[in-house]
Amino acid sequence: MTGTITARTTPRNVRWVLLGVMLAMLLGMLDNMIVGTAMPTIVGELGGLEHLSWVVSAYTLATAASTPIWAKLGDLFGRKNNFLASIVIFLIGSGLSGAAQSMEQLIGFRVLQGVGAGGLAAGAMAIIGELIPPRERAKYMGMTASVMALATIGGPLLGGIVTDNFGWRWAFYLNLPLGLIALVWCQTTLHLTARRPNARIDYPGAALLTVTISAIVLATTWGGTQYAWGSAQMLTVIAVAALGLAAFAWSQTRATEPIIPLGLFTNRNFTLTAILSAVAGVAMFGAVSFLPLFQQTVQGASASNSGLLLLPMMVPVIVVSQIAGRVMSKTGRYKVFPILGALFLTAGSIAMATVDTGTSRLTSGIYMVMLGAGMGFLMQMTMLIAQNSVAMKDIGAASGVSTLFRTLGGSFGVALFGALFNRQLTAAMAGQGNTTGAQPDPSALGKLPAAVRDAYVHGVASGIHSIFLWSAVLCAIGVIAALAIVEVPLRQMGAPAAAAPVKEPAV
Repeated sequence: MTGTITARTTPRNVRWVLLGVMLAMLLGMLDNMIVGTAMPTIVGELGGLEHLSWVVSAYTLATAASTPIWAKLGDLFGRKNNFLASIVIFLIGSGLSGAAQSMEQLIGFRVLQGVGAGGLAAGAMAIIGELIPPRERAKYMGMTASVMALATIGGPLLGGIVTDNFGWRWAFYLNLPLGLIALVWCQTTLHLTARRPNARIDYPGAALLTVTISAIVLATTWGGTQYAWGSAQMLTVIAVAALGLAAFAWSQTRATEPIIPLGLFTNRNFTLTAILSAVAGVAMFGAVSFLPLFQQTVQGASASNSGLLLLPMMVPVIVVSQIAGRVMSKTGRYKVFPILGALFLTAGSIAMATVDTGTSRLTSGIYMVMLGAGMGFLMQMTMLIAQNSVAMKDIGAASGVSTLFRTLGGSFGVALFGALFNRQLTAAMAGQGNTTGAQPDPSALGKLPAAVRDAYVHGVASGIHSIFLWSAVLCAIGVIAALAIVEVPLRQMGAPAAAAPVKEPAV
């Protein structure tokens, strides 16, 4: 028998164990939100304004590149020690980032921190997958949804409080006591089986995957902003991504223990949920990145508590995921939920595409509720279906791929939406002598001449229209993918119900 729920691990005890796992997961999700708020202060002390974007990008890139590698290592050598190692690396990176004396040091330490965060993201979902069978796992989806919502809403608020009262270094030092609690908690309460001590690590695959994901993230981060899409830099990065992807796929066919077993994609449901994860990433990251700007600029909302502006979207994520999880756990039926999720995201995106300078906060709030309901139906469900589609020995790889597709979808979405937004804003401001689309601080809009202010506000509204129009198109693809999912009975334990059983290695 695999090491999952022991005799003393009652459902109540599982929730107690998962609290420590969720705390560690929260650290990785919360970090970027807190640091983003502290960035102006960091630049003011360390200088290096030209490297500002790399403080965030380095962390995101390292997280994305390391996630599937951590996930596979958990499959090979056991999830507990793997997860504890990722917490330790994250804490070391946090402490060093807080002590950084230059922007270059901070960027380097953020890479280390991001590597640890990749293990937190992949490890948490895989541990949940190992501790709890899919039929019961639905009851716990609300916990992960709550962590995501808490990070999104509380991150900017906490970052502002910490930075204003204790200094920007505490935006990193804050992770240390929380991380130590999570470390001790997981060490004490997690009881999982070890894996094969003689397993071989696919080093070439890991290297090629790191290069490929890094190139993809850089392409979506730089394209249309730092470099023109047709520039030599962008063409080089895109070429590296394409060649790296081809080389990685080839290497996986020859590896004894591939980082991402390509056979996973022969499972229909697994492939479809990967697509849905990418769609959910596009919708979530796009909304989180651009809706606060619309609320602050067009609707005059205060920027001081920017995280609270997303409450109409994030609260439904928690509520809907709880309801969907309990219904699925009781009935064993789940196909309807990704369909509803994709439909709500599409409808919410269409509705948000209609906003203009006269749209009230109540109206846009209702539209945000639709988006939040879609995310609640979809985001945790795609992970559960992906895990149910593979053998237990591959559940870490499946969790890593699902998380990776969501991250890459979000990266692509922000890049696409940023290009659309900047194009509309540039066109709106061109008549006022501004051909760059430069964005003033929303708090300074009142100091601008009326004609310039009106042009900017209309440009923001027009940009939001373009963003969500394209978001609706991408979410409609998600509807098609959701309709194609085959509802396979959720297993209690062991091999996926959709395929021939895969025997677990003896323990």
